[in-house]
Amino acid sequence: MAIRKLRSSTVVLGGMGVLAAVITSCGSEPDKRCVDPLTREKLPSYECKNSSGSGSYYYGGSSKNGKVEGGSFNKSAVDRGGFGCSGTAGG
Repeated sequence: MAIRKLRSSTVVLGGMGVLAAVITSCGSEPDKRCVDPLTREKLPSYECKNSSGSGSYYYGGSSKNGKVEGGSFNKSAVDRGGFGCSGTAGG
């Protein structure tokens, strides 16, 4: 049975990928979508950027059939849940 030795560059590159995933999972912003706060239907982004717009940003969660669920209008209540991160989730 032949045993292949891994090259050190392969091991280093693999380790760098894991490190990058850990760093980005903790420091990333949660997904945000512009939605109608009453119906939770997705709106164009200008509805949230414009001060006279009718939308609000909805953080995290998912979108199904044009409506959002499983997230929050409160950005700090959304936990990214990445590897090695700590935090609390809320709704």
